[in-house]
Amino acid sequence: MSSLRSKLTNHLFLAAFSFLMLYPVIWWAGASLKKTEELSLPTLWPSTPMWSNYWKGWHFSSEYTFAHFFSNTLLMELGNVLGGVATAAIVAYGFGRLNFKLRGFWFSILLLTMMLPGQVTVVPQYILFNKLGFVDSYVPLVLPHFFGGGAFFIFLLVQFIRGIPRDLDEAATIDGASVYGIFLRVILPLLKPALVTVAIFTFIWSWDDFFAQVLYLSSVDKFTVGLALRMFIDQFDIQWGQLLAMSLLSIFPSVIIFFLAQKHFVEGIATTGLKG
Repeated sequence: MSSLRSKLTNHLFLAAFSFLMLYPVIWWAGASLKKTEELSLPTLWPSTPMWSNYWKGWHFSSEYTFAHFFSNTLLMELGNVLGGVATAAIVAYGFGRLNFKLRGFWFSILLLTMMLPGQVTVVPQYILFNKLGFVDSYVPLVLPHFFGGGAFFIFLLVQFIRGIPRDLDEAATIDGASVYGIFLRVILPLLKPALVTVAIFTFIWSWDDFFAQVLYLSSVDKFTVGLALRMFIDQFDIQWGQLLAMSLLSIFPSVIIFFLAQKHFVEGIATTGLKG
């Protein structure tokens, strides 16, 4: 009886805590169906839902629908994820398995870059991309992901690779595999959970990177979802219901990708250097 009471108490506590965490999202969903003058009311859900907020918000621009901005963002994300995952895996393999001069020194430099605030490099990066004529294009947003994908991701994969037994490398070498063959046929397949983790983090972080997008993109036809949402604020009469409706839709890709890859994501976190 005490065990049943304990389980019931735990479930009630978890249910209450879950509701507390989900309350902002529930309010968000309810507010997206309200008129602007109803947003100040304490009701969680409107008595007459304005489903038209989603239709009008989707077609708020006379030139483009939100489908255009979603396609722009997803196209950019495809390059970011592919470039970040591929190059981070290659660099991590070099640090985790290959022996070369000053390997420890360069790995320390890599870790030091994690302590450098991103704002420090904004001005020189912008000047460089401006001189190369890449401003108002996706190149400044995608190209950096093809140069290692980020120090954090490289460190994550290095820790995972160090946990793979070297006996597998030696067995592959005996079978005639080269350094590249070991990477492609032995290390890369075993890296799947960690690579999924890197892909999810890359997708979510670059999807939410409003600062870089507003810095480099100025043409409406190239706008991402984040910049399209800002266009609601630029209007004289802000339609908050439509804005909240589109902002709610904007989180769906990240949520869907996370839940689809949740198993590999948890496995990747549990088997890398993020554990104790």
